[in-house]
Amino acid sequence: MTTPSADMAEVALTLLDAGAGEPRAEQFQLWLQTALDASGIALPPCVEVTIQIVDQLQSAELNEQFRGKSGATNVLSFPFSAMTPEPLPILGDLAICAPLVVAQAQAQGKTALSHWAHLTVHGLLHLCGYDHIEEPQAEAMESLERQIMAQLGFADPYLLPSQSA
Repeated sequence: MTTPSADMAEVALTLLDAGAGEPRAEQFQLWLQTALDASGIALPPCVEVTIQIVDQLQSAELNEQFRGKSGATNVLSFPFSAMTPEPLPILGDLAICAPLVVAQAQAQGKTALSHWAHLTVHGLLHLCGYDHIEEPQAEAMESLERQIMAQLGFADPYLLPSQSA
């Protein structure tokens, strides 16, 4: 497991509603910590992240309520923002849709574990302020995701198996 150095923040994880088929808390912790260390943002010594595992109905409801988009999505990020000049120890929440993670991994020829890791990293980077709306931002975010996933021992999440031959 990655141990943060003195100048890096440590992630305190709260994992809600994880079932038997989802990754263990220790795996989520490793993915979050590795992504946070690579993010390059200044944070308090310890930050809190909550991951809620949701079903497709819950994901669709959250997506409609907070993004105005219909249908379920694989991961939603809810950054915590406070009206204080100094950073607070709460980074935010992630809602990850378990059925979509499994279905997308299968459709893309990836392992479910690698897709769980990628969506966790992707969501954490959103909590850190990264985005992919504009092309330069998307390229920077995807490049960092590739770097983090490689550091974690996973393949490029944007390269489908049929493209690697």
